[in-house]
Amino acid sequence: MGRSFAVLGMGRFGMAVAQALYEAGNDVLVADKDSELLDQLSSKITFAVCADLSDEKAVSELGLENMDGVIVAMGMDLEASILCVMIAKESGVPYIVAKARNPRMGEILKKVGAHKIVYPEDESGKRTAKLLSSETFLDFFDLSGKFAIVEMKPKEEWIGKNIRNLDLRRKYKINVVAIKHGVQAEFDHIIDPDVPLDESDVLLVMIEKNRTDRL
Repeated sequence: MGRSFAVLGMGRFGMAVAQALYEAGNDVLVADKDSELLDQLSSKITFAVCADLSDEKAVSELGLENMDGVIVAMGMDLEASILCVMIAKESGVPYIVAKARNPRMGEILKKVGAHKIVYPEDESGKRTAKLLSSETFLDFFDLSGKFAIVEMKPKEEWIGKNIRNLDLRRKYKINVVAIKHGVQAEFDHIIDPDVPLDESDVLLVMIEKNRTDRL
């Protein structure tokens, strides 16, 4: 069963995180003051709220207390980022991720309640290295300090076998959260474990980052 996340700020980083979480079967609320951008995203997430994220009242009314995690994605706006992190913390959100443009901003956000700080340019470099060094990975999303979501092709030895028989959770410690049959298809998180994998399939899996080399 999916969890609930809020992504605050719809820059490139926020949009990528929101869509990846939604495609993985989670409920995703996004908030930004750009109503036109939110209209474009409406079919790719669960809820979209037009809100000024520098306004305390507006942020307090987002219902962050109902979220399993909040991603504060406004790396260029320190004041709004601090406000959102503090409100998420006061609302009892168990896991708060905040984007920062530099280490000093990251330290400030950590002090006011963020559990993890991400520096997208640094992470992008690591992600690119992962993709370039792998013939299997199509995309790689750093979800937390421990876990990642990987979009991948089935390994050659998986072709023609079904997910139930492959026993991927035990052998590779991965959880298949969605699958699409063909690169141009949409991800479906309702998975039939008895359907054999085809070489054109794409899997969306959650995995501990220290185990990605096994794939």
